[in-house]
Amino acid sequence: MTSQGFKKLKLPEKPGVYFFLGGKRSDLGDSRGPTSKSQILYIGKATSLRDRVRSYFSKDLIDTRGPLLVDMVFKAGDIKWQETDSVLEALILEASLIKKHQPYYNTKEKDDKSFNYVCITKEELPRVLIIRGRNLIKENYNKIYGPYPNGGQLRIALELIRRIFPFLDEKSKVKGTYEFYRQIKLAPEQKEILLKNIKNIKLFFEGKKKSILKSLEKEMKVYAKNKEFEKAGEIKRQIFSLNHINDVALIKQEKTSYSSANALGDIGQGTRGASNNSFFPKTVRIEAYDVAHMSGQNMVGVMTVIDLPAGGQEMGEVNKSEYKKFKIRTQDNANDTGALAEVLERRFGHPEWRSPDLIVVDGGRAQINSAEKVLKRLNLSIPVVSVLKDERHRPKNILSSPRSDLKGSRGPTSKELARKYEREILLVNSEAHRFAINYHKQMRNKNFLPKRNK
Repeated sequence: MTSQGFKKLKLPEKPGVYFFLGGKRSDLGDSRGPTSKSQILYIGKATSLRDRVRSYFSKDLIDTRGPLLVDMVFKAGDIKWQETDSVLEALILEASLIKKHQPYYNTKEKDDKSFNYVCITKEELPRVLIIRGRNLIKENYNKIYGPYPNGGQLRIALELIRRIFPFLDEKSKVKGTYEFYRQIKLAPEQKEILLKNIKNIKLFFEGKKKSILKSLEKEMKVYAKNKEFEKAGEIKRQIFSLNHINDVALIKQEKTSYSSANALGDIGQGTRGASNNSFFPKTVRIEAYDVAHMSGQNMVGVMTVIDLPAGGQEMGEVNKSEYKKFKIRTQDNANDTGALAEVLERRFGHPEWRSPDLIVVDGGRAQINSAEKVLKRLNLSIPVVSVLKDERHRPKNILSSPRSDLKGSRGPTSKELARKYEREILLVNSEAHRFAINYHKQMRNKNFLPKRNK
């Protein structure tokens, strides 16, 4: 297929899966390759179908994708596509279609022993695992989904699914890990809930999201009718999360030329990605976190938010409706970094909340390191800065993250962001400090029991 043929296609700027179909038999010189006009040569997924397919007709295709896919494009006679509601669903659909059709150029592109598979164990309390093709013993598992060529994207996908339907993984049997997962709502508290979640996970990997939603809505109505409002509220959260899958982490993992810069990299630069791609936010969201306690007692954490237009020319405004409070559960001493880690784990357990473009913590390098460990564990790539204070607790300096400033990292460095958004960083940090102190006082007063006169 030629670039002229591509221009006639009206591909949408939406996530989905695309298919390169074989041309006429006489066009296919390699007898070992596909020869049927209707045969699928290659299947891929995309954040934006239009931008991804366009990349196959760039002049540097041989340098970026190699001779195998250049050969595929030359032999293709047509391109079809199927839209999905999210990048996560595109990832899952791509794997199931590759397994079903076994396209010639997908199987030639990579050794299938290095592919990844999602496996659900046969245990009484089933676990959801990622297994390499070379280590896969099919008889050991109840269900197997895949193959998935990109292990990093698959891990992010499972993290997104886990925030909607908590499950057990390979670490859940480690002493103390299950309790921690349960506290941050990444593992279910009851066997009944686990089995129900496993059922929904299976349906999701089979592309039956509508069936899940229908079942959840029916279940929510039953709980509401029986006045079990807490359970009804949890089902409502799952329904919202399924309808608003926040797969920004998957979008940032897309290894294509058009997505090489993240949302912040496009902001204020007038790039096509920022203006035309609906997946990039039109506003910048900066989140600040702070912890307050008195010698480890009544320890709390908070999140404050500031939003500003993407151009960055106007002063950002605090968004108090997005502020969040966290009563610390896992720390019983004055461990500020441990408390910060818990707050971030719990915050990113809510896929329905919009992901931040920049994270601000209060403190120094220790706080930055704590935040980045959590982000790394969750496969999230979000810049982090911290506000360093003097002895009178006045802002002294804004520290950037050495890790995000490494040469070759995508998007602007945290140092550049600190300069660009200095006013907003100091404002949202000040708000976090004020909000944390007030919440701590509320908790302290609530837990203080005055002595009664007899």
